[in-house]
Amino acid sequence: MSYLDPRAGQASGDDMHAPEPYDLGHRHADDEARPEHLGDLPPARRGPGRRRAGGRAAGKGRSGRNMPAAIAVGVSLVLVVLASLTIWPPAFLGVIAVASGVGVWEMCRALRATGAEPPLIPLLGGSVLMTGLTWYDGPDSLVVGLAVTVLAALVWRIADGPAAVRRDFLPILMIAVYVPFLLSFAVLLQQPDAETDGMWRVLCTLLAVVLSDTGGFTSGVFLGKHKMAPSISPGKTWEGFVGSICAAAIGSGLLLFFLLDIPVYWGLLFGAVISVVAVVGDLAESMLKRDLGVKDMSNLLPGHGGVMDRLDSILFAVPTAYLLFAVIAANRAG
Repeated sequence: MSYLDPRAGQASGDDMHAPEPYDLGHRHADDEARPEHLGDLPPARRGPGRRRAGGRAAGKGRSGRNMPAAIAVGVSLVLVVLASLTIWPPAFLGVIAVASGVGVWEMCRALRATGAEPPLIPLLGGSVLMTGLTWYDGPDSLVVGLAVTVLAALVWRIADGPAAVRRDFLPILMIAVYVPFLLSFAVLLQQPDAETDGMWRVLCTLLAVVLSDTGGFTSGVFLGKHKMAPSISPGKTWEGFVGSICAAAIGSGLLLFFLLDIPVYWGLLFGAVISVVAVVGDLAESMLKRDLGVKDMSNLLPGHGGVMDRLDSILFAVPTAYLLFAVIAANRAG
């Protein structure tokens, strides 16, 4: 989820996507260093695959992404989610389980760079367990599933001794909470009326995140001047942040009113809060990737990176939306 820094002309959904000032991606093809005794020779001719604007391959945007592939993958993901919600609601459980499992795999793979060895098999099993328990028995069983997952992963590590358990405890807990636990709240959003209001609650939440991203992108392009968190995500600006909140609040006010018959003022609050937590989620994953020294969590999704690169804002948004809808329902009932 990103804003655009108009001065850098660089998309910044993930901080690692934006080249640092020393990045060779900013250098002209003719600026490559050459030995001094060759300094008077004419520059070598560019190969047929190079472009004058820094050697970007055809079809790639200024962020170095393959934009046609990114658009195609993005549209495909949206269609999968819409189909699972509208055609056969139980299929949404499968979508969440698959996304959660891939996210767990990406996190285990990324955290190994720190020397940790979080066990993949029990964490994958726990991910499916949490999703299923949430579907069948609600939030209490989700907490039970989290506890069982962490315990099973720790028992798995006992074979390598107490030192391995101590080393991997925090990575195990982080993965279990950050991915399957938070993502399972999307299932809670859909329940218990999955075929009616539940479908709209999920869609309103996802659309609020999209509106936040779009508003921030637009505001960042035309108004962005003041950096929001330059050490974490250099392209984000405070003007983009304000645009995110405004777009999500206004859009959610209309969506919740027409789709769920919720008063506009509740929709405005809903959108504003979702926008804030979505940006926080984006910054949190950007900070994690910067600490790990990776650009993307994986390359499974052409033009997007990994599944976690698309879930960063959603992971924080869905539990927040669940709580907000509970507050709205309680106040309307009272």
